[in-house]
Amino acid sequence: MKILTVTGYKSMELGIFKEDDPKVKFIKTALEKRLIGFIEEGLEWVLVSGQMGVELWTAEVVLDLKEMYDIKIGIFPPFENQENRWPEQLQEKYQELITVADFYKPIYQGDYKGAYQFKAKNLWMADKSDGCLLLMDDEFPGSNKFFYEAAKNANGNYPIYIITPADLDDVVEELRMEDPEYWD
Repeated sequence: MKILTVTGYKSMELGIFKEDDPKVKFIKTALEKRLIGFIEEGLEWVLVSGQMGVELWTAEVVLDLKEMYDIKIGIFPPFENQENRWPEQLQEKYQELITVADFYKPIYQGDYKGAYQFKAKNLWMADKSDGCLLLMDDEFPGSNKFFYEAAKNANGNYPIYIITPADLDDVVEELRMEDPEYWD
């Protein structure tokens, strides 16, 4: 697999309203572990649409991984200015990420026109990648369900990898056990 789409919940769907929330570290660690495995098997590109939450965190993780691995990040928002209604701090982070990304191009030119742009983005991301990685809980799929459906209906054998709540619990436990104070 050379190209992987990564998506997941928006930050507010996870009850995360600040970037310094400890949950962000756990999610980024889980993403990093999975991405390193794919990179070591030949992954070259990670694609995201740049939505706040898991996709922005993924872009940050990939940029960090570029220091050790030959990996690229492509950001393909469904339309221009998707960040206009976001909190100012996230708008700044988004602008910074799109300037340092290896590739950035909105799927539709111009601002938001309709929900069809999100559907088209999901289909495009599934079509342009060899597989996907989702942070998702089957019982509470949230906005992920739309991409997940597009991925399930993708042509051919399109692998869908999922980071589950149990995977996140494992990361939390691993990080706690790495803390010397845990053993006192």
